[in-house]
Amino acid sequence: MKVLVRENNVDQALRVLKKKLQREGLFREMKRRRSYEKPSDKKAREKGEAIRRRRKAERKMAQREGLLPAPKKKVPAGRGAPRNSPSAAGSGGSDT
Repeated sequence: MKVLVRENNVDQALRVLKKKLQREGLFREMKRRRSYEKPSDKKAREKGEAIRRRRKAERKMAQREGLLPAPKKKVPAGRGAPRNSPSAAGSGGSDT
């Protein structure tokens, strides 16, 4: 796996590397391998993961076909109005 370091910005390269490793599931794998997993536990975990993957695929398919409404978009923190803006400060409701 390669990560390019641009303009000697190592912090950004580390963030990119961590994101790539997270997507690959490396952190989850390392956490799972910290201790021994019994074969019966492994089988049950893998079965549960397969069920979750299947349900997710079915949900996505139903959304594409219009049978289910699309999920609501998440607004990232810090992207909305500033916290101490006049509109946010006066929205308490009652003035008593």
